[in-house]
Amino acid sequence: MDSSNLNIQQAHLSRIKMLTYLMFFMFAMTSDAVGVIIPELINAFDLSMTQASAFHYMPMIFIGLSGLFLGYLADKLGRKETILLGLGGFSLAGFLFALGDEFYYFLALLALIGTAIGVFKTGALALVGDISKNASEHSSTMNTVEGFFGLGAMLGPAIVSYCLASGLSWKYLYLGAAVFCLFLCVVAFSSRYPDIKQANDEPITLKGTMAMMRNPYALGYSLAIGLYVATEVAIYVWMPSLFIDYDGPFVLFATYALAIFFTLRAGGRFLGGWVLRRFKWQQVMFSFSLAICACYLGAMMLGVEAAVILLPLSGLFMSMMYPTLNSKGISCFPVKQHGSVAGVILFFTALSAAIAPLFMGMISDLFGDVKYGFYLATFFALLLCLMSLFNLIKDPSAHLLEAH
Repeated sequence: MDSSNLNIQQAHLSRIKMLTYLMFFMFAMTSDAVGVIIPELINAFDLSMTQASAFHYMPMIFIGLSGLFLGYLADKLGRKETILLGLGGFSLAGFLFALGDEFYYFLALLALIGTAIGVFKTGALALVGDISKNASEHSSTMNTVEGFFGLGAMLGPAIVSYCLASGLSWKYLYLGAAVFCLFLCVVAFSSRYPDIKQANDEPITLKGTMAMMRNPYALGYSLAIGLYVATEVAIYVWMPSLFIDYDGPFVLFATYALAIFFTLRAGGRFLGGWVLRRFKWQQVMFSFSLAICACYLGAMMLGVEAAVILLPLSGLFMSMMYPTLNSKGISCFPVKQHGSVAGVILFFTALSAAIAPLFMGMISDLFGDVKYGFYLATFFALLLCLMSLFNLIKDPSAHLLEAH
């Protein structure tokens, strides 16, 4: 292969990497801004916390269903076609926010957005596997991907806060994301993707994804990711409500608690590759899950004064959990199955992201204070720590990661 062709391939590889980073950036802008939007919805539509949490769990449910039932499209149709389909659906739903002003209309659009995200995210996750030479590079790339996700998670709430402070509607966040999606569609359409060889005797169907649901390694990583997500979403969905009436000595920290959390999470993810190159990933997962558990336990045992510091601090230790677990789970399988396994993992990710905040809202309504919902999140953090300890001691997937 001559140098000019090699340079062209490298240019396209760099472009699809940046496309992947920006897709996660855009997804985070909308998904992680719900904690700022929910108090506005409660006031505007006179909702309970349980009802308002639908603004978060509706897209998450459809992300999960889309990942499960449509995830195989990334292997069947191809990464490019799947990504274009998902980005187009997201853009359409984003523009439709301008045409209505009813809570249930918004929920319907969020269902469409969730379906679209499930489609392009499974395509993007499979694509990361395509361009990674081994499991170690996969983990490093996923940490960079999630670093961009962290940046989007910081920008989304900031945009909503600016709009509200300026007397504008939070809906401008979705309109802006729709425009950004059109730009990403152009980039996706003009990019060249790596070829994936498929065996002719192994047709790619939904049945293959359903079979993956019975794989113990796919389920094991999905459970670990589900527990992690349950602890993370508690922060960005309900932490603003936990601190809304706080007026103690750390009021400045409480005011910017969500921004501090996202900043620490984003910064930690960009450092993820460096840390994983120097320590075994099993050791990193256990150490960080133990720190997350300690932050939650300290916050619940010492009260709101400690929670103002400890809950945002947990973002630093959450930084590498999701991308590393996700990459290891996908790397347990051959490239031709990356779309299907990514769909299964995404299903459980979204299911946890939908159910955990809902249960937190229900418990908070039942006992009359959002702090009771955080007791449930603390329990999830403890389970995650115990599962990480099991992985550190037994390392059950080592032979699969070495094989692929």
